[in-house]
Amino acid sequence: MTPQTPVNKTEDAAAAAQSRDTRNTGPGRLLIAVYAVFAISATARAGYQILTKFSEAPLAYLLSAFAALVYVVATVSLAKPGRTWFKVSVAAVLVELVGVVVVGALSIFDSVSFPHETVWSLFGRGYAFIPLLLPILGLVWLYRRRPARLPG
Repeated sequence: MTPQTPVNKTEDAAAAAQSRDTRNTGPGRLLIAVYAVFAISATARAGYQILTKFSEAPLAYLLSAFAALVYVVATVSLAKPGRTWFKVSVAAVLVELVGVVVVGALSIFDSVSFPHETVWSLFGRGYAFIPLLLPILGLVWLYRRRPARLPG
């Protein structure tokens, strides 16, 4: 057996780090697909609500549009490799989690402000609580696929 040269070790470490920097493999593909479905459905729902009945529940419909934007950003950033996209993914999924918890709680305790449901109302009850579970699964996946630390 021949000992590895430092160049080979560096190349091996770089290859391992690169393979770990991708989040769109294995279960990540399913996660991205679910985010894409939510991005499309939330965008369509918010667009329809804002265009046809905005005056009935402006806060709820604007929150639906915000949720749609978060789902779009999460979908794109989860599909892209690299450290910057990883950070964008973490931020988007954290915003989603906070949004689901805050809007879910407000929709219970201040139902007057939410006469119509949003994607995140009642913690996503209208969507089988997937909006509450999705960011938790997303954060677990991101933790498991976090980029390796740079040597130095």
